[in-house]
Amino acid sequence: MSTPAQYYQSLPPVSKFYGVACLMTTSALYLGLYDPWNIALSYQDVFKRFQVWRLITNFFFLGPFSPFFAIRLIMIARYGVLLERGPFDKRTADYVWMLMFGALSLLVMAAIPFLWTPFMAGSLVFMIVYVWSREFPNAQISIYGVVTLKGFYLPWALLALDLIFGASLMEDIIGMVAGHLYYFLTVLHPLAGGKYVLKTPLWVHKLLAYWGEGIQVNSPVQRGPSAGVAFRGRSFRLDDNRARTTTAPSEQNQTDNSARQPNSGEGVAFRGKSYRLSGH
Repeated sequence: MSTPAQYYQSLPPVSKFYGVACLMTTSALYLGLYDPWNIALSYQDVFKRFQVWRLITNFFFLGPFSPFFAIRLIMIARYGVLLERGPFDKRTADYVWMLMFGALSLLVMAAIPFLWTPFMAGSLVFMIVYVWSREFPNAQISIYGVVTLKGFYLPWALLALDLIFGASLMEDIIGMVAGHLYYFLTVLHPLAGGKYVLKTPLWVHKLLAYWGEGIQVNSPVQRGPSAGVAFRGRSFRLDDNRARTTTAPSEQNQTDNSARQPNSGEGVAFRGKSYRLSGH
């Protein structure tokens, strides 16, 4: 059994960051440090008052401390971690891009009045669950130790539970739509012979390189300053060698002339060997 500190250190970076950010946001609300409506999604405040932070902060509020909050946080710790360690292992930039694409899709859907919700963190978490269910469709999942079903049906089971508990289904449904859109564009459409149109942008790789966390195989961006220093060092040595070989032709002529003189070791050995042969 690992300690809580060991478990925390073992978590992959993106899921750990998102889970901790959601926990800190709710903790700050519990301490009365802010009004939740100051971070809620409001397009009127975004465009008229330029409160652009609302486009981001609403994805980090899972609600006040409650069973609903605990379930959503466990989903991040469970299915988000399994995704990051499974299909997205050593693909941190791709995982971050998946979350960004999901957030952008949810923001677009929230522009439709009847799909709008002030906080979309629950929808983003549900998108993670949906993508996991498509990546692990045959995994066996136990719902509260009562029902066992395949992973493919997990989002629908959670949707039914929210219906029974009286929670809003809109967040779950638009999260599933965003997850299916991502899975279709990255898996189903390319498998059907279509073009892969959702490649992780270069700026996401640069963001991860600057962050210095996670691993991305075949990344076009190298992490850390050592790569640039090594490149400049090699360039300096090549320029230095080129300068010594091309800027002093007179020295090269002097070297060639000295090679023909008797004092040259190579010439003496050759003439000495020739002299001995003529002596025989």
